Amino acid sequence: MRPEFRPTPYQSQRFMLLTQHGKERALAPILRDGLGVRTEVVSGFDTDTLGTFTRDVERVGSQLEAARRKAHIAIERSGGSFGLGSEGSFGPGPFGIGCWNVELVLLADAVRGIEVLGVAHGPGLHVHDVAQSEQQLGEIAERAGFPEHGLVVRPDGPDDPRVRKGITTWDALRSAFADARRQSASGHVSIESDLRAHMHPTRMSMIGRAGADLVARLATPCPACGLPGFGVRETVSGLPCSACGAPTEAPRADVHACVGCAMREERQRPGPTTVDPGHCPYCNP
Repeated sequence: MRPEFRPTPYQSQRFMLLTQHGKERALAPILRDGLGVRTEVVSGFDTDTLGTFTRDVERVGSQLEAARRKAHIAIERSGGSFGLGSEGSFGPGPFGIGCWNVELVLLADAVRGIEVLGVAHGPGLHVHDVAQSEQQLGEIAERAGFPEHGLVVRPDGPDDPRVRKGITTWDALRSAFADARRQSASGHVSIESDLRAHMHPTRMSMIGRAGADLVARLATPCPACGLPGFGVRETVSGLPCSACGAPTEAPRADVHACVGCAMREERQRPGPTTVDPGHCPYCNP
């Protein structure tokens, strides 16, 4: 769902996006409809040099630092005033169950000297397994949402440098599997999701959600200084137990903060005012 348009200081401006994986398809419509800005792709820079999901190039620094670096490269290479950087990550889900995808979209605003971050997260689709037969290959591909979602194939283990990416047809997958099995010393072939945005529509959707969060933040001025980007900076735990009243780890409030001045405001979260005793460290130690 695209955000409703709200007038902001960014209307009719150009946002320069550093990407070689088609992220403008997710971000440009949302930024246009929500802010009235035009998104332009900055090309000619290999973003894979900043890190790859297939681990042939390790990412240096945090996810946020990578998004920030991309945004500033976009400004440097385009000569524009507003740079966009997008960076994703995949890891264990809540309580270590399943896979969790976190997407960041950062705007570097060189006019105001601020950075505003949009965030989205939720269940991710990241399959990584080993196949020895075409039957196993087919089962893994089905779990990975192939061929709509691309796959990566390599012989032996997940860190073998002989990697084939961007596989999106059954003929290409069978051919890559046969080649990798011939090269494999163990007879095992490593199969994993291609997590690059243009190969992974589920991830592309999450990038769009992060873009919508960025739009909402840019459309929210600070009540003290008027800078855009006022929004949630952190959460405050301590929602009380409904049985004993003791504070729990459940969030009770959000801290909204400005990206420029010292304005901070704690706001109670809507919804339940207590937590079930099953989540209380005293009632259910």
